[in-house]
Amino acid sequence: MKGTPAERSATRPPGEPIPAAPASAPARDAARTPVRPGGLLTFGVIILALNLRPALVAASPLLDTIRTGTGMSATAVGLLTTLPLLCFGLLAPFAPRLGRRFGMEPALLGTMVLICAGTALRLVPSMAALLGGTVVVGAGIAVANVLLPGVIKRDFPHRVGLMTGLYSMSLFGGAALAAGITVPVEHAAHLDWRSTLALWGLLGVLAVIVWAPQLRRHSRATAAEARSAAHPVRGLWRHPVAWLVTGYMGLQSLSYYAAAAWLPTILSNAGMAEGTAGWMLSFSSLLGIAGAFVSPVLASRGVRPGLLATVGAVLTAAGFAGLVLAPVGWAYLWMVLLGLGQGAAISLAMLFIVERAPDGRHAAQLSSMAQCFGYLLASVGPLALGAVHQLTDSWTVPLVMLIVLLVPQAFIGIGAARDRHAAPDQGTQDQGTQDQGTQVRGTTD
Repeated sequence: MKGTPAERSATRPPGEPIPAAPASAPARDAARTPVRPGGLLTFGVIILALNLRPALVAASPLLDTIRTGTGMSATAVGLLTTLPLLCFGLLAPFAPRLGRRFGMEPALLGTMVLICAGTALRLVPSMAALLGGTVVVGAGIAVANVLLPGVIKRDFPHRVGLMTGLYSMSLFGGAALAAGITVPVEHAAHLDWRSTLALWGLLGVLAVIVWAPQLRRHSRATAAEARSAAHPVRGLWRHPVAWLVTGYMGLQSLSYYAAAAWLPTILSNAGMAEGTAGWMLSFSSLLGIAGAFVSPVLASRGVRPGLLATVGAVLTAAGFAGLVLAPVGWAYLWMVLLGLGQGAAISLAMLFIVERAPDGRHAAQLSSMAQCFGYLLASVGPLALGAVHQLTDSWTVPLVMLIVLLVPQAFIGIGAARDRHAAPDQGTQDQGTQDQGTQVRGTTD
């Protein structure tokens, strides 16, 4: 029907609805164009990632001091390193629900508050407070572990390789920092072990300050985005791609945490001084920073991720083999190989979580599945390695076992590297999102 709007209105039959005027181009663009991430968001992701290991790793070099000061048994002290891994695995499935219920930004802010609260709780002079604070810290880290890959997928879709590298580098950097400077800080500042552990809560306070402005980004989320986020992902635990990502995450976690738990002991049993053996673990973590950063960046620049997964497994296997053949004489070389190989593996595990998901919602759910299985398997690794060592009275068989496990890790990594999505409900959800978008445009119009 031609004519002016007034003429068309005057000639419209009674009862016929008035068609809505189309939204202007700027209004449509504003509705569908996301807020571009800035430097503050990038810095916030890095600071949050830096907090995901120090509050826990800092306890490792202080275990003997803690045991002497509290009278705890060796088994009880071991809970300080085992409990967090159990939290990572057991609480991972709940993280996507928290992200959907409260929003990613508020949920991540809450995780940093938990880390601060847990480190403060460990100041209370009781065993219950020490273990309880460790559980609170582990709970905060468990949720952040799952949600941060979702933030990277959602807010940095064109810089996934770089941001995954920075995220993984920050994980290793935080661990290396805590392992390397906790005891020197304790001695330099003349602090007791409780105060030394609590100092790492200051890093959590910094994260709260840096991340708080992100709540404004959350408040600008559209109604359509909120409704879409309210729908959980279905069928992921039956998807083969999801299991490839999960398997790779689990095997590389087992390898890393089993080696980290026993590496100083392996070297000291071979004749190396205890102080030097402890430094070797820190040195390996420092090299892991390079491996964690470079691997996803290379993948984003065209290097096949499957090849990188294979190279990471080969480097790690060479490091373990070196510990069998000449653990002390060539220790620095073995630490370089282990650091680069394991750093590449953990960053690839995170990259697979982000790349095999079509959006941030799927990334958070896939991260939950992979880390639930991965960290539960990792919590078994140190115990199994120690048990085999006790049975054989040697470190050769345990190290050979770790080498053998790198074979399926490499093959599963090649499968997880294939360019496809773990999105069993993607088609249904995409249609639902389109329907929601139509409803929102109709209401706005």
